[in-house]
Amino acid sequence: MDGVGESSESGSGVSSSQLMKNGTSRDEESCSKQVSPIRGGGSRNTSPLARAGSRNTSPSRQKVIKTKPRGLDEETVATFGKAVHPDVQMEDNIWAMLPEDLLNEILARVPPFMIFRLRSVCKRWNSILQDNSFLKFHSQVPSHGPCLLTFWKNSQTPQCSIFSLPLKTWYRIPFNFLPQWAFWLVGSSGGLVCFSGLDGLTFKTLVCNPLTQAWRTLPSMNYNQQRQLIMVVDRTDKSFKVIATSDIYGDKSLPTEVYDSKADMWTVHQIMPAVNLCSSKMAYCDSRLYLETLSPLGLMMYRLDSGYWEHIPAKFPRSLLDGYLVAGTQKRLFLVGRIGLYSTLQSMRIWELDHAKIMWVEISRMPPKYFRALLRLSAERFECFGQDNLICFTSWNQGKGLLYDVDKKVWSWIAGCALQSYNSQACFYEPRFDASIL
Repeated sequence: MDGVGESSESGSGVSSSQLMKNGTSRDEESCSKQVSPIRGGGSRNTSPLARAGSRNTSPSRQKVIKTKPRGLDEETVATFGKAVHPDVQMEDNIWAMLPEDLLNEILARVPPFMIFRLRSVCKRWNSILQDNSFLKFHSQVPSHGPCLLTFWKNSQTPQCSIFSLPLKTWYRIPFNFLPQWAFWLVGSSGGLVCFSGLDGLTFKTLVCNPLTQAWRTLPSMNYNQQRQLIMVVDRTDKSFKVIATSDIYGDKSLPTEVYDSKADMWTVHQIMPAVNLCSSKMAYCDSRLYLETLSPLGLMMYRLDSGYWEHIPAKFPRSLLDGYLVAGTQKRLFLVGRIGLYSTLQSMRIWELDHAKIMWVEISRMPPKYFRALLRLSAERFECFGQDNLICFTSWNQGKGLLYDVDKKVWSWIAGCALQSYNSQACFYEPRFDASIL
């Protein structure tokens, strides 16, 4: 299984195969060097064989300096210096009698994908994972971290694989519970995943939790026609919303509609002013939805709290061939796209919107070797999506993805068979058992 290879902005990096061979990344290698077992008390080798042909190492000539790895306290150093003993045999009768609250607290700290496999251990554990007390402990534990979810259909059978960035491992999640009409991956937020599709001639939308396998179909929209959707989850409020943007169907202008899980209904909002959209890709951040427009040039912004659209005259960079809007943390909004008229002069760049000056500011460029590996031909298309200042690039002809961390300014390859399907769809995903579809 291939993992992740990282590099800095300068382009130096480690391939995924090297990482898996060595079993660690560069950062982990430097860390392992620091926490290697401490040799006993700084003592020297005084055997006759060791002294032969060596310089004088008598106590009067030798200065012994005792150090410890930086960033580790005394207890940690002592722990790493201890000898490794065989695992203690666990007694089944003791572990079987664990109190319910203690078992819930232990399971809440196990990585979500491992917990998913534990459901088949016994009926008790399967029921615990659906218990409110376990979900309460799970909601208080820090998030597992960002994951990459890929979805495709193989012979009309839904397939799903999830790549855990913290664990650098692919996991296969069964998606047999989805109906056949669920074909388009809308996106993910707060542990929930949204799909849409056509059931005959009827446009439908569903929301599911891949870990609990729970799902439900949303009510039909007031103007039930196929259009672009985006889902937003509010964890504090334990609710979610689905936004259906304005669109044109035949000679009719469809208004913006918003589904609220608390009310379990769609409400009709303002019709977006007549604009020429240059992309159907959307980005949502800070309770605002953004779309790119060519006429008038700039962005259209939809305020979820007020339900109104407004135009932002943020001009795009010159010679921009194709651009994707990507949402970052808080108010950060990124623009990702290729620059250049000729294939030999093209480059991939990332800009951030300066809300005060209403202009795009360049913050990073993709190193040339990554750009050439991602797009072998200038005419090749790529997909781009992001979450929490992470941006992922995928190409139709590549079996791997490229990840960029905006904060750390690090580029990483993500390899795996799940990205090799020509019809696969991908998005970021946060695994959570406590994400409710109600």
